[in-house]
Amino acid sequence: MLETSARLLKLLSLLQTHRDWSGAELSERLGVTTRTVRRDVDRLRELGYHVHATAGAPGYRLGAGADLPPLLLDDDEAVAVAVGLRTAAGGSVAGIEETSVRALAKLERVLPARLRHRVHALRSMTVPMMGAAEPVAPEALTAIAAACRGHEGLRFDYRSRDGEESSRSAEPHRLVHSGRRWYLVGWDVDRRDWRTYRVDRMRLRTPNGPRFVPRDPPDEDLAAYTSRAISSAPYRHRARFTVHAPAEVVAGRMPPTVGTVEPVDEHSCVLLCGANDLDEIVVWVALLGVGFEAHDPPELVERIAAMATRLHAASAAGGTPGISP
Repeated sequence: MLETSARLLKLLSLLQTHRDWSGAELSERLGVTTRTVRRDVDRLRELGYHVHATAGAPGYRLGAGADLPPLLLDDDEAVAVAVGLRTAAGGSVAGIEETSVRALAKLERVLPARLRHRVHALRSMTVPMMGAAEPVAPEALTAIAAACRGHEGLRFDYRSRDGEESSRSAEPHRLVHSGRRWYLVGWDVDRRDWRTYRVDRMRLRTPNGPRFVPRDPPDEDLAAYTSRAISSAPYRHRARFTVHAPAEVVAGRMPPTVGTVEPVDEHSCVLLCGANDLDEIVVWVALLGVGFEAHDPPELVERIAAMATRLHAASAAGGTPGISP
């Protein structure tokens, strides 16, 4: 019985790769006869898994069904699901917090003690840093994702950074999550250019626009493209620095919503960032804790010098006897 159960788990794992398997392939992978494969497939169907027979040569494919069959997870997968649910309970998608908590409670009741210990250890040793991001309705995300997949145009009202409302039509390409906010990368039909939209500022209109032929994306690395768009384009000032540290070190300390990093060599990189106030840029770069050179805009160098003078005066005052810091 134990051998049969293990074989069913392995068969299910193979079918979950979402490809067609011939009976001979499954027989070879499982080390059993094709007749045994057929019996095992029937057993999975009895458990609620919708295993479809494929056309042509006898084969099998796992399909989606209306019934939720037993969930089979190994240790690492179970912990990953529990951590994901805990993150979703306080995440940036509105309306799923309570549902995530209920699902997490059900999962933790059936976790073995050793796995509950791992999940609880992670929770107790993690301090969340809550951001001010606006939550996004899950219905909006699924509607946008469906439009991306189906190559259907989107019509929506959009609120700009300054609060200005406008009507937009776009050919949606991909959703990008920065960790705090959701963004849509799409081709703006009226402006005839690629744009990045914050999903929490979008109000979808129905019906969708016409179907379209997908365009080549603006960049192979859409995460980097979105980072460049949201870290500089909306701001009044755009700055360029040479930072004397490896690109991976700087990228690890600079949020993608603040700046983008381009390697120069193994010891230095170029940092591009933006803000509405030059002092804010100076503080961000200074907090990296490594040497840097400021290139653009020209007034940035003057601002750095002025801030350095103020900081020097503050440190001198703080270290002089008889003067209160």
